[in-house]
Amino acid sequence: MSPASRAVLDLGSLGLDRGGDVLLRRALAALPANHEVEVRGSSPDLALHLGALCRAGGHALCEGASGLVVRRGTATDARWAGATRAGRADARVSGAVDEHPSARWGVAARGALVEAGAPAFDFTLSDKDEVWADEAAGLYAQAAAVQWDPATAIAWGTPFELSDELEDAIVQIMTYLIENETAALQVPARFLGRIHPHFREVMQLLAIQAADEARHIEVFTRRALLRRSQLGLSSAGGQASLLTLFEEPDFALASFLLSVLGEGTFLSLLWFLHEHAPDPITKDVVRLAAQDEARHVSFGLAHLGRHLARDPSLYRRLALAVERRHDALRDTAGLNGEVWDALVVVAAGSLLPADVERGHGAVVALSQQMSDKRARRLERLGFAAAEARALSDLHTRNFM
Repeated sequence: MSPASRAVLDLGSLGLDRGGDVLLRRALAALPANHEVEVRGSSPDLALHLGALCRAGGHALCEGASGLVVRRGTATDARWAGATRAGRADARVSGAVDEHPSARWGVAARGALVEAGAPAFDFTLSDKDEVWADEAAGLYAQAAAVQWDPATAIAWGTPFELSDELEDAIVQIMTYLIENETAALQVPARFLGRIHPHFREVMQLLAIQAADEARHIEVFTRRALLRRSQLGLSSAGGQASLLTLFEEPDFALASFLLSVLGEGTFLSLLWFLHEHAPDPITKDVVRLAAQDEARHVSFGLAHLGRHLARDPSLYRRLALAVERRHDALRDTAGLNGEVWDALVVVAAGSLLPADVERGHGAVVALSQQMSDKRARRLERLGFAAAEARALSDLHTRNFM
């Protein structure tokens, strides 16, 4: 190559050991293989460091008329010759999200060029149909935009007066909500580390969902202890019901049982508590929690709807999961009796017989509403009306 066509890099006094190597590598990257760049500079160790850099990068080094000349080698090209592009970064582009991303893409950003020889990661949820929902990105963006701070979103100092009976009922309900939201945090968290990061929108959504549940646990606990020093009761039947969620090893089935059936039912409960809340703090606590839970249900429906469209055999697996859970809980007491009573008292607003009768009727109506809405969600997924109703009736009496 003639000196006239040779690229020139003048480093001045900058040594390769102080950042000059960055400039040289950029200059070489811009050249085709076997093209040259003349390196000029006054650093006393320039020749020594150039020799080391050329040996490491597979480049040739020789003397030029005005400086040292580096001829670009092919080692870098060979290094990336077997690299693969991990899809496209933007999920809105057709084909950007791979149906079966390689285990060797690991935690590389979607759209990155992944060097051959990268280690394989054991992400067991690596099939797009198992986890994906086109709505995930939008739900994540919505969730990120409406995150709320428990310390400021609720006016904890708002004055109110409640009878001891009503305050105790609220404490019992909050205790019940805490343990159920703990399950709603930990069950999806079990799967989060198994999802291939190529499906980053789903990974992000589940992470922010866990943050939602952590926040719910905080505000339910804070409301329970606002005027009492102890929480309420936790029943063996309630714990047994939640244990069945922890024991479900399949992501689709766990998502169905938790998000579509359990959290969907909890939405009805939270809005019931919002309607009958005896104080403004409780009203705000359950309202904010319900807004978050609605997103969790939306993702469950979107994810499972897509999965079912591609694998109709999943319908039978979902039905069997409901039946299996019902059989496992057949001999348990169901909803904690103290929770039922607390809901009646809150709906009644007092212990006067006429009010208690009205409150009892409201809780019975709530139970029916929960069942009706479960059936409608199941129909939305594609279950026939009769099967949807039968499966809804088999759902745990513990609500979640």
